[in-house]
Amino acid sequence: MRIPHPLVLAVAPAFALAAPAVSQQPARTTGRIVGRVVDAASGAGLADVGIQVVGTTLGTLTGVDGRFTVPAAPAGSVTLMARRIGYQAKTVTGIVVPAGGSVEQSIALGAATVQLQAVSVTASAERGTVSEALDRQRTATGIVNSVTAEQIARSPDRDAAQAVQRVSGVTVTDGKYVLVRGLGERYTTASLNGARMPSPEPERKVVPLDLFPSALLQSVTTSKTFTPDQPGDFTGASVDIATREFPAKRLVTLTATTGYNSIATGRTVLGGARLGTEWLGLGGSGRALPAGGDLAVRALDPAQSRRFVGQLHNNWTPFQSTARPNAGLGASIGGQAPLGFLGGRSIGYVASLSYAYNQEVRADELRQLVVGGGPAQVRAFNSLAGETGRESVLWGGIANVSTLLGTHTRIALNNMYNRSADNEAHLDEGFDESQSVDPTAHASTIRRSWLDFVQRTVRSNQLRGEHTIGARQSLDWTITSSGVTRDQPDRTDVFLRRDTPRDAYVLPLGEPRAARRLYAALRENSVAPQASYRVQLGSDVRPWTLKVGGAYRDTRRTASNEPFFFTSPSVTEAELRQTPEQLFPTLTAENRVIVDRDPASGAYTANDRVAAGYGMAEIPLGDHLRLVGGARVESWRLALNTRQTVGDRFDSTYTSTDVLPSLALNVKLTDAQNVRLSASRTLSRPEYRELSPLQERGPIGDLDFVGNPSLQRALIDNVDARWELYPNPGEILSLAVFAKRFDHPIERVQVSTNGGNIYSFVNADAAHNYGVELEARKGLGFLGAPLRPFSGFANVTLMKSTITPGNTDISALTSADRPMVGQAPYVVNTGLSWATAGGGTSATLLYNVVGRAIAATGTKPTPDTYVQPRNMLDLSLQFPLAGGVAAKLNGRNLLDAPYEERAGGLTRVRYRTGRVLSMALTWTP
Repeated sequence: MRIPHPLVLAVAPAFALAAPAVSQQPARTTGRIVGRVVDAASGAGLADVGIQVVGTTLGTLTGVDGRFTVPAAPAGSVTLMARRIGYQAKTVTGIVVPAGGSVEQSIALGAATVQLQAVSVTASAERGTVSEALDRQRTATGIVNSVTAEQIARSPDRDAAQAVQRVSGVTVTDGKYVLVRGLGERYTTASLNGARMPSPEPERKVVPLDLFPSALLQSVTTSKTFTPDQPGDFTGASVDIATREFPAKRLVTLTATTGYNSIATGRTVLGGARLGTEWLGLGGSGRALPAGGDLAVRALDPAQSRRFVGQLHNNWTPFQSTARPNAGLGASIGGQAPLGFLGGRSIGYVASLSYAYNQEVRADELRQLVVGGGPAQVRAFNSLAGETGRESVLWGGIANVSTLLGTHTRIALNNMYNRSADNEAHLDEGFDESQSVDPTAHASTIRRSWLDFVQRTVRSNQLRGEHTIGARQSLDWTITSSGVTRDQPDRTDVFLRRDTPRDAYVLPLGEPRAARRLYAALRENSVAPQASYRVQLGSDVRPWTLKVGGAYRDTRRTASNEPFFFTSPSVTEAELRQTPEQLFPTLTAENRVIVDRDPASGAYTANDRVAAGYGMAEIPLGDHLRLVGGARVESWRLALNTRQTVGDRFDSTYTSTDVLPSLALNVKLTDAQNVRLSASRTLSRPEYRELSPLQERGPIGDLDFVGNPSLQRALIDNVDARWELYPNPGEILSLAVFAKRFDHPIERVQVSTNGGNIYSFVNADAAHNYGVELEARKGLGFLGAPLRPFSGFANVTLMKSTITPGNTDISALTSADRPMVGQAPYVVNTGLSWATAGGGTSATLLYNVVGRAIAATGTKPTPDTYVQPRNMLDLSLQFPLAGGVAAKLNGRNLLDAPYEERAGGLTRVRYRTGRVLSMALTWTP
């Protein structure tokens, strides 16, 4: 099944629907009340709740997921009454209905053992009891943390990766990859609107969350405990990104942003060629792989080589350019519009587009290997110092529509498309010890550069249906089509050498990797239908719930990696002193260049199918205990076909069927206090590229990579316990402990070979991970009236892991007693917020630090490489101006703390990224 591209399918209709909302003038004496009625204990929507406007004959019944609409409520202050058998009736006063407009008011009902007198609350108080983020945590079956659109708006976060790092126990590496509770990124899954997302990264399962602009987000929810209705490879956490939902009333916003980087903007930085429409993330045609002869053979003959090189754009090395300011634009429209063919019912819509350009620099960059230098000693090897410049483009759009069919069916169509591109230039210089007889002589100096353009896309189209059947049954289903692409259309690596400081640099074309062009591409598409049926049994006072469902995912990936090396048997010493831009046109014209291919590279295809079924039950044990248990059965089949350049083929099939049980006990100590206990089994499967035996060569001086077809899936047993207290709306205090036991976890390691060190992935024998989390969010008004506008939060996670490596026949690991790769011992997030009474002006100060974690294991006598702690301080200030315009001032990385990796006390990688300041203006007419 293929769903048309979202920007064709839904953007135009969504904007067209805005026209009736503008042209039709509603009655000025009435307005609409829209909202949702939920169970105060579980957070589930309640169908068939009677809603009445007190003092009138106006009323309605809630439908699917507890949603309701009162279409013609009198303008002004009104009172709503909500009633349903088995629940305490509630009266909500002070709801102000605008003439010709809409107001949102959700209501939480508590179960009643006997019929009680109705409770009366004000509208503002009721909104506090169903505040989105903390209410989602309080009523969840497992342990979850949420960041909502309101919280994101008050932070300097520009994408989902930056937003989610505010969650307890969450670490973000390289500005995009999410780790939870210090576990490696393979143990975190990502979904969009509840549907699994493929990753555009060839060596990673995790989705880079910097692909999702914050302007498109409704919430980012991190689930830390497994339940059977989640995918089985949930282990550390599941991150679900929800795109914006339509508002009750028509809303239009326009945003413009400009920014400054303290070590980039207005300064001279390294850059690469810009071709065509690359400012839109669309690689220019000049980067395409040339059609230079029969690419099925390893080496091209002179005539083929000439045609091949002649079609390359002649840009081999970085150049200096002046960095431009960061900039961004955004626009969104949303609301509801009546549709005549739906019997006067409305369709909700939201459409949003955003674009961002950023100039980034890695200044004072140091890269070196660390090797054994004797008994119990290490030393630096191939030390190189330089700089990296990068231009990044990110734009994306959503187009979502939703409507009710009758009162018990809701149909929604969600569409998302994002595109990003990074244009990177790197230059460094240092000693080449790999060719020296005496490793301490430093006889030759090398200058290394690369130009790299990478473009990625993520697409998702989802059709969702929600149905209620009476007051006790519901059926939900989704059909999701998603796809990602990653193109590396022309990476250029150049390696220069000189023997003494008095000599000129030359291009040693006799060495295969001295001049290289790389062409890589990845395409992945997935179709995933799923459905669940839920029924309540037993009494209305204390029902128990049965939920059954199934899911299927069919994923197909094709990936290729095509490096080409350029040599010349007849080049002179004088010619080699020329720049590559001068040298290659001459060699090409005279048929003196030979193009060769790496025999270990090539392409692979993967067909991955996962079928799952599950059953789970929520059983009340008295008024204060709720037992949630069940199991998920997953059947996995992966067909992986690899073809090397030399023509060798490797075809493998991997299968497994696993039963994954889960049991949780939720204890309600008081109305504001819970205890959660859970135990479960999950799994972790190897990524396709980790299984493919293709070898990828890094730049000279770096490590190569090779896959391991012998990897097997890992099983993980999980135990969690959490106490949580919600003293007031918007406040929380919680303490959690967790433990995990891994059977054959997958680890990234360095592997010793006759040709030097490479990195790969292996199954260790076992591992254990355990820790404690503390989270607090509190208003500071209790300390005195002057502090009433302030609130603070802090979350701290302390963790420890141990691993039994095994695999001594593959990798002689440095230590048999070490943490897991990627495991940090602690994560700290703190923040202080200030806001005026109306919330129009606010300021937020945020701090984050992550303890040192293993980036890669070493090979004896080389020690493990650790990422060092990095103190991050961010600030955001927003305030209204005039005429519907609001301003937002952001500061990121205000301490400009360096990124650093160390091994055995020596620096492996180090650089600074600069302070980033930005200003955004938002107009809401």
